[in-house]
Amino acid sequence: QLQFVESGGGLVQPGGSLRLSCAPSGFTPDYYDIGWFRQVPGKGHEAVSCITSSGGSTDYADSVKGRFTISRDNAKNTVYLQMDSLKPEDTSIYYCAARLGLFRVCVLRPHEYDYWGQGTQVTVSS
Repeated sequence: QLQFVESGGGLVQPGGSLRLSCAPSGFTPDYYDIGWFRQVPGKGHEAVSCITSSGGSTDYADSVKGRFTISRDNAKNTVYLQMDSLKPEDTSIYYCAARLGLFRVCVLRPHEYDYWGQGTQVTVSS
């Protein structure tokens, strides 16, 4: 059964950095985009960033542009979300999700994604 697993969450002070990882478990699809989302109470999943299977297309929510960087190492079947200059309002549960298929651009719409991880907690606090 295909699953995606996040890791790398934790507690960090404002201005600090964390790197989240996302990898498939079970088997590795040939082509899949990855989106990162975070939970917002009362609003569901808020989009953070996405990357296509080739890594050629990425996108970011306005709230994280210039601070977060998404990348992938297909040799390791792992997608990374580097989070710098973290703010208390970045505190949330972060989920990675996979959209199976070969696409020219990635999308920041949660309902387009097929498989979701269990989430990893990120807390930004002094």
